[in-house]
Amino acid sequence: MNLLDVENGMKNGCVSLPFELQPETIAIQEAVKVILKGLGEDLNREGIKKTPFRVAKALRQGTRGYKQKVKDFVQSALFPETGLDDGQAGGVGGLVVIRDLDHYSYCESCLLPFQVKCHIGYVPSGQRVLGLSKFSRVTDVFAKRLQEPQRLADEICSALQHWVEPSGVAVVLQCSHPHHGFVELITVKSGSGSFEDESSELWCEFLTLLKFKGVKLSRDVSVVGDWCPFVTENSDADSEMVSAVVSILRALGEDPSRKELVSTPNRFLKWMMKFQNVNFEMKLNRLDCKFEERRLCCEMNIKFWSMCEHHLLPFYGVVHVGYFCGDGSKPVERSLVESIVKFYGFKLQVQERMTRQIAETLSPQVHGDVIVVAEAAHTCMISRGIEKFGSSTATVAVLGRFSSDLSARTKFLESIQKT
Repeated sequence: MNLLDVENGMKNGCVSLPFELQPETIAIQEAVKVILKGLGEDLNREGIKKTPFRVAKALRQGTRGYKQKVKDFVQSALFPETGLDDGQAGGVGGLVVIRDLDHYSYCESCLLPFQVKCHIGYVPSGQRVLGLSKFSRVTDVFAKRLQEPQRLADEICSALQHWVEPSGVAVVLQCSHPHHGFVELITVKSGSGSFEDESSELWCEFLTLLKFKGVKLSRDVSVVGDWCPFVTENSDADSEMVSAVVSILRALGEDPSRKELVSTPNRFLKWMMKFQNVNFEMKLNRLDCKFEERRLCCEMNIKFWSMCEHHLLPFYGVVHVGYFCGDGSKPVERSLVESIVKFYGFKLQVQERMTRQIAETLSPQVHGDVIVVAEAAHTCMISRGIEKFGSSTATVAVLGRFSSDLSARTKFLESIQKT
């Protein structure tokens, strides 16, 4: 670190350390190494070497809200607007609705990221309005913490009511928590001021405006047990690995003894142990098939769940498999294909490798001609770095005839479109 770096990093008489040298980053890296060893991984494997640092970076970025304050975003963005003395109650100022703010947060029960679509309604008062971009900023302050949906909605609502001082604030969150390839969407609401009564005409107007623009509200959830599928999955884990997760919680700025977090390390580790490195021969008995004249057979939409080995964040989706089968022969059983997909999914993975491994394992069963397409959503795309919502990734592996026969590949890909 040169003199200029030191001078620029001075704050309250202290030097600001580079990210990689900060104690929180180092603590998370050491904890991740313990978890990887517990999963049977080789810390020197090429794809794993930098995983501890990448995980530390992603987690600290994903929980940056602990070090942010709402007033820093709001106080300079309150703009004067005449005619808004008493808000809607005075018949002058009307309802303002900000829709479709995409965010993500980390579930405090299992440490997995979940997606949030936030809708905010408020009635300005005091002859001032808040700059529209700051609603997303305020949401982000609370989303970038370990959370559960109802508390997140309440904190956003309370903060806006306190710092903006409108006649009332309403917050609706649509939250999706991925679990074993299924994503369940739930809705939570919070209101303050003129929105305290959810049966009021103002709430009705707000929800009508949301529905008018195509926002589909799903079931309400009142308790966390209805939200996170891992709450009921308590079990004892390796004490060293539990201590590692506890140290991660502390490094993120949380209190591991908080009642909502006491069981989180065990839940997280039970989930991670699903991706333990095991021997494939324990899982599959070879199937010997003899094919003559061939026809295209397909197994579509086989759901899978996996874990990115670079960031220890989940990705999930479907796998489609095509191969040639003799007219008089019985096709490979779907259950066999599903078991292969599940096996390679439940590993620390990258999607490209998983697709190739599925194809290579199926190839001997179908005389070498196989095509595999995997389609997946990656939570690392929304919970770190670019924070790109709505993207998906498709990977293709081809062997045998499919590698040289364009018409065969085209026929299979067209069959995917029909599913």
